[in-house]
Amino acid sequence: MKRILITGAAGFLGSHLCDRFIKEGYHVIGMDNLITGDLKNIEHLFKLENFEFYHHDVTKFVHVPGELDYILHFASPASPIDYLKIPIQTLKVGSLGTHNLLGLARVKKARILIASTSEVYGDPLVHPQTEDYYGNVNTIGPRGVYDEAKRFQESITMAYHTFHGVETRIVRIFNTYGPRMRLNDGRVIPAFIGQAIRGEDLTIFGDGMQTRSFCYVDDQVEGIFRLLHSDYVYPVNIGNPDEITIKDFAEEIIKLTGTNQKVVYHPLPVNDPLQRQPDTTKAKELLGWEAKVGRAEGMKITYEYFKSLSPEELSKEEHKDFSDYIK
Repeated sequence: MKRILITGAAGFLGSHLCDRFIKEGYHVIGMDNLITGDLKNIEHLFKLENFEFYHHDVTKFVHVPGELDYILHFASPASPIDYLKIPIQTLKVGSLGTHNLLGLARVKKARILIASTSEVYGDPLVHPQTEDYYGNVNTIGPRGVYDEAKRFQESITMAYHTFHGVETRIVRIFNTYGPRMRLNDGRVIPAFIGQAIRGEDLTIFGDGMQTRSFCYVDDQVEGIFRLLHSDYVYPVNIGNPDEITIKDFAEEIIKLTGTNQKVVYHPLPVNDPLQRQPDTTKAKELLGWEAKVGRAEGMKITYEYFKSLSPEELSKEEHKDFSDYIK
């Protein structure tokens, strides 16, 4: 049985990856310090013999006994609210954490896939974004802690590949959604759905003409799975190229939820990207992958998930008190 370590296992994407690799017959070792993750996302796996969990911070030395075939490094705050509240931790998990896991991959002779992001392109001057675009990032802006952590992560990963011969893979993840997203994490889909369910006005930042492209989680996981098992070492965009303005998306949410909320406008946050659309040519050519789940279908499933949450979860404004982590 192949053994795989998945960091950030209790997070949104990490938990879905645990499910997929369990289903594929792997022995899965989940690791998470639970700073933004939630054990309820993986509690259904605890009874399984081929799943184990380590409550550990990957910015500290990482030890996993026994053989290891693969590592997926998905530990990181991924929501603007989180990385603005815990900027140092965001930088550390992308730098120190990645360094530790690359070292582990080298010792274990394991293949490692690191989760990069479309945010490496910053507020792009090229549209749609191809993998050979270097990006337009403000290194000292409020979002720079996340963008630069991921850019460094890519650099050190390639260095370990070229210098030490470690088998590495890099996925650049574009906006992904689905069940287990955190309702209050500040990203547009949970924000809009939460507001609609609670009967609040939908909040748009800026004029609503900025665009996003939303990929359903099952499609994203399939792309990651194929990339891990490919022989391609350079970054690959995985995302749904179906682009929509935030204004039009708000109207879709109102229609989906059957609510009659107003849309209210607030100033756009600093360095918030105005366009986000992946060029997925490389994923199609190299992996035979393309997004299959349309937004209407994926959003319906996601809405049902959010409707199933308890009134307490729906009304919770703060995800977590980070004070224990930033002393």
